[in-house]
Amino acid sequence: MQSDHIEAVIFDMDGVIVDSEPLHERSFLEVWDELGYGENHGIHFPDFYGRSDRVVWDAFIEQHNPNQSIEELIVLREARLVRMLRETQPLFDEVVPLIQRLAKRYLLGLASGSIHRVIDEVLAMQSLRSYFGPIVSSEDVSEPKPSPEIFLMTAKRLDVMPERCCVIEDTVNGIKAGKSAGMTVIAIPKTFQPLPLSKAGADLICQDYSQIDTALCLSK
Repeated sequence: MQSDHIEAVIFDMDGVIVDSEPLHERSFLEVWDELGYGENHGIHFPDFYGRSDRVVWDAFIEQHNPNQSIEELIVLREARLVRMLRETQPLFDEVVPLIQRLAKRYLLGLASGSIHRVIDEVLAMQSLRSYFGPIVSSEDVSEPKPSPEIFLMTAKRLDVMPERCCVIEDTVNGIKAGKSAGMTVIAIPKTFQPLPLSKAGADLICQDYSQIDTALCLSK
């Protein structure tokens, strides 16, 4: 992977900065249990990794047609997720030093399938917000990943051409979105095994965060 043309690094959040995928699932399950669906919710979570929460709710509503509106369901679930994030603070151990190092050399952006309320909660941990420029949420775009829209919007707000951006992702849908945007994509196998990430088009798979430094020609 050639990194001499990279000007900006765009991070995904869930599964890259914060170990939140288990919390996402647990918060959905709590709401479904409260609504009386229990194990009959009919959702296979891996099908939705890297996509927005609204996509999950659309699938749930299509199957069950609950009395609550999608907006009401989103509020119920996000309140639980925010509480879990506050209680556990599940940042990946090596990610904060990585962000600090990259911020000295590159413009940083964040493109997440989460909503702004959840993103704000995560970026408040260890003052991470200070290292990032534009923050783009699923609320800001019309199409979720694997559409490239969220990455293209982030690049535009960074004022950097897509081909000069490097995306750090952990899901198949996120990788497809980054590649469709014309960006270099580094994958971290936190959510998926390396093989599906490679098949999705990742330019490089890094087993740990220190390898991202090497890939981007940074010295510690």
